[in-house]
Amino acid sequence: MNVRERHAAAPRPAMTDLIGERTRAEIFALVLTSGPVSRTALADRLGLSPSTVTRLLAPLVEAGHLRETVSEATGPGRPRRLLHVNTERQVVVGIKIAPTHVAAVLTDMGAQVLRRAERAIADCSPGTVLAASAGLTEELLREVPGSAAGVLGVGVGVSGHVDSPAGVCRYSALLDWHKVDVAGPLSAATGLPVVVNNDVNTLVVAERWFGQGRDVDSFAVVTVGSGIGCGLLLDGSLFAGASGMAGELGHLPMDPDGPLCSCGRRGCLEALACNDAVLGRLRRAGVTGVDGIDDAAALARSADGPGAPAARAAFAAAGDALGRGLAGLCNLLNLEKIIVAGEGAAAHDLFGPAMTAALERHAFSEAARDCEVQIDPVTDDLWARGAASLVIKETVRAPLS
Repeated sequence: MNVRERHAAAPRPAMTDLIGERTRAEIFALVLTSGPVSRTALADRLGLSPSTVTRLLAPLVEAGHLRETVSEATGPGRPRRLLHVNTERQVVVGIKIAPTHVAAVLTDMGAQVLRRAERAIADCSPGTVLAASAGLTEELLREVPGSAAGVLGVGVGVSGHVDSPAGVCRYSALLDWHKVDVAGPLSAATGLPVVVNNDVNTLVVAERWFGQGRDVDSFAVVTVGSGIGCGLLLDGSLFAGASGMAGELGHLPMDPDGPLCSCGRRGCLEALACNDAVLGRLRRAGVTGVDGIDDAAALARSADGPGAPAARAAFAAAGDALGRGLAGLCNLLNLEKIIVAGEGAAAHDLFGPAMTAALERHAFSEAARDCEVQIDPVTDDLWARGAASLVIKETVRAPLS
């Protein structure tokens, strides 16, 4: 039975069970990111009694996800018992789906990358993408002898509205997907459990466990590139909303008379701030010879010449729109941090000043000062690592025997 089937078959848990599952996942994450660590230190960090920590730890230790060692005493008192993640016990596959390629990693239980692979795709139809995903999974497991016998599952990050419990992408404007079953066919092709979530949510998990979100309990990851994405961690928990659609910042209506968005509506933030928005402004300004966003960035950074001022203005306009969107996030949620990530973040020097000015101009009261904005132009590895972390996170909430 895969993760999706377990979710459908299981009775609805009581609130105390849900709290226990979330706290167990927090315990595992703390041991992963801060370990080796003692039970006493875990109790102090989480504000729990030692007996509660011991009770929540028991399934993790019994299932072999955590192990405990005894350190030699360095002074008065008994030797310390320290908890570690049993990283060698199983492996996980993480997959990031992009419009032009599929990237995958094989990780240990600590989400450390053991192997990576990537495959270009001729189109982003579901059949093409899922065949590439299954092929990459087989390739990665073949490269590490013995790993196929201990693989925990496959995590997949895909853009758009994802119904994670059902394993279905309800709608992705970027991929032009409508009600695509991702988990079912991929599980059938690989014979493995499959967990699916919005790709920016996978990045939130990765930033929380390994990146710039380790020190805060409420933050957003906003991705800039071919689209504008957003994932939310609120009070220490990934927030998906009523049906998995929370965080669609890119489709926040900004200008009813603005350019057409990939979703079919006009004036969305994505239509004003993504890579195509910058390129569209250059075309409307009559600038030629720019084949992609990298060319546009190079032109904007060049000395004054034909097209350079228009390129700088195009990035500044995108930054202004993005800053207004970030102000909306700050005003609504009073976040501690926003991490601006994705391939487009590499052009932060071009859009950043306008973004910051707009954020400060439109944020209510002290919302902008309360929120630290950090830039993280992440690679495909971190996206895929986050997808692998979804499987680990799901497992430690309800450990497998």
